[in-house]
Amino acid sequence: MGISIGIGLLIGAERERRKGSGSRRGAAGVRTFALAAFAGALSGYFKSEGLLVAVVAAAVLFAALAYRRTAPKDPGLTTEFALVVTVLLGALTMQNPPLAVGLSVIITILLAARERLHRAFKNLLSEQEAHDALVFLAATLVILPLAPNREVGPFGAFNPRKIWELVVLVMAIGAVSYIALRALGSRAGLALAGLVGGFISASATIGAMGNRAKRNPELGSAAASGAVLATVATIVQMLLVLVVVNVATCRALARPLLFSGLAAIGYSLIFLALSARTPTANEPAAGRAFDLRLAFLFAMTITVIMFLCAFLNQKYGNRGLLVGAALSGFADTHATAISIASLVSAGRITPESAVLPILLGLTTNTLTKVVVAFAAGGHRFALRILPGLIAVIMAAFLGMWLATK
Repeated sequence: MGISIGIGLLIGAERERRKGSGSRRGAAGVRTFALAAFAGALSGYFKSEGLLVAVVAAAVLFAALAYRRTAPKDPGLTTEFALVVTVLLGALTMQNPPLAVGLSVIITILLAARERLHRAFKNLLSEQEAHDALVFLAATLVILPLAPNREVGPFGAFNPRKIWELVVLVMAIGAVSYIALRALGSRAGLALAGLVGGFISASATIGAMGNRAKRNPELGSAAASGAVLATVATIVQMLLVLVVVNVATCRALARPLLFSGLAAIGYSLIFLALSARTPTANEPAAGRAFDLRLAFLFAMTITVIMFLCAFLNQKYGNRGLLVGAALSGFADTHATAISIASLVSAGRITPESAVLPILLGLTTNTLTKVVVAFAAGGHRFALRILPGLIAVIMAAFLGMWLATK
């Protein structure tokens, strides 16, 4: 009950600042909100649904009467709805106090950020950006939960939920890169977005960067830098995974992965330098946050690759560790590394014999990235990052060779 009063005081304090004074002041302030939250808590304490309905109905009635008086001067309904929500938060404190407190803080922040939110949606967002935001919300909150989560089609290679997750992922990475581009400029923004996006999915990040380069050719160098930096994230993530699964395997792969990471960083720095010479490299770009059609294209490309892997596995079987690692690498190089490192933990293979299968998985995963680069960004973008991807793989095998000397 004390928490409920605190919630009411928190929200009410924010509303009190906007209440005004004199005959034009608002009807609900800090005391009203505190009592409303406490009334909700009492209904929860007595476990009476009827009492809760009565309290909410009273809050709605008083809010409606207050709105009738203030509507000519202030047609907004924010305070009235906040009062009803406060009653419900008070009731929630009797069941889940941490959740109620967290929600009350979020609501207070939302109420306090009125001017900033209005300015952002009126002045900072263009009509196209607002449209993209609505499309992303619909894809994430409406379509994704409704997509069936089961394998269908030949070889069970098609999962509608997984396919749509890829679409949403590309859209999200594209939006992140767009925000970074607007905030930091093309040189730093796309590079940072590529590195961060690589921890989620390097292939999806390369697809998003290809989309960006295709729509804005002048950003090609910066997008190529971000695409190659996504590979750095892949390597760092693999090291972290191997540390957790099997430290000995991580030690055996340390030099190959270090060499490949340095090659990726070095190659990306070349395109960072090239983007610095571009006249528009540091100008914020306005336009679309992502391209839904190209996101579909990326998802279909990955799906076709996974289908081919399933077909080859069904036709030829898992003929040895190397073949299995290479096939699984087309879809996910980290899953390959985890599987091989688990065999080392089980004592079935040595850490040294795990190096080649994991690097083969990294190699076939790079082939997937190349296909995605051509599909999303066209040949111009793909040819920019292709030497870097090849250098990453060659550096990894060079590190493996030197480790055996």
